Amino acid sequence: MNTNLATHASTGGRAFDESQVPLYYSRKTADILHKYGPGPRVHFHMGLFDHTPPNTTVAQRVLKRRIVASQEAIVDHAARTWGIHGTAPGHLLDIGCGVGGGSLYWAQEHGAQVTGLTVAAEHVPVIQDFARQAGVADRVTPRLGDIHELDEQAKYDGAYANESSGYMDRARLFQVVARALKPGGWFGIQEHFICRPEWSAFIDAYYRTRLGTLTEYISAAEAAGFELEQDEDVTDRVAEFWVQSMAWNTAELDHVERTGAASAWSRERLQESTITHSKLFRIWRDHAMETRLLLFRLGGN
Repeated sequence: MNTNLATHASTGGRAFDESQVPLYYSRKTADILHKYGPGPRVHFHMGLFDHTPPNTTVAQRVLKRRIVASQEAIVDHAARTWGIHGTAPGHLLDIGCGVGGGSLYWAQEHGAQVTGLTVAAEHVPVIQDFARQAGVADRVTPRLGDIHELDEQAKYDGAYANESSGYMDRARLFQVVARALKPGGWFGIQEHFICRPEWSAFIDAYYRTRLGTLTEYISAAEAAGFELEQDEDVTDRVAEFWVQSMAWNTAELDHVERTGAASAWSRERLQESTITHSKLFRIWRDHAMETRLLLFRLGGN
């Protein structure tokens, strides 16, 4: 990670320790694979639901299948609304790719050549294995690195950041991506934005992040030569994710207590996560935070 990031990042007065980000994701790997796996396309982000919420009094496997389907749905929805669906995006940079769910999506569904950038060294072999399972090992290249230090020029046709930009210096992020994209290249972002600042410290502390405002993003993008083409508020359709996630947590806890089975999640972790997700649901329901799909376009033909 860039050791200077903490000093030049705009944190709105909140302390941000960038060294905690790779450690946080390394520790989360087993949890992610257990809850959202087995793969090969495994995501760690919110998902898109219909306006009529599904019930939660169903089997745990149904909840899991539903959550994973929602994560896939929001990526596919973004590709369609951004006008990329059905059009090969060429060479794509997946920024903060996690365990590679998005990278595999773009490679499998759109034939893209994907470079997935992650700060967690443990994720590189996981992504490589998933790419082999999915038959796209020749199109997905995971790379350990920090986006702030990327120095490639005019290499990519598009860039994608799914709930990862909250860990980054926004001004630097857009500058680096602008340099890395070919003229006219696109930059798609799924992210959460602060609407009521009193909740920022709670969310940032839980996820080791530093979420910003929509205005901050647009200003940073324009300064780097981007134009905002699309801005879609999907808050109401993703808020249900927290309800379904709570239901999965309680089902997992019930299963562990009833059978004594091992779980990647401890009892304390499940209880903490469930309580936190109940707060997050209220925050999203009340639009104290908003989730948006943004599409930026770099100037040039």
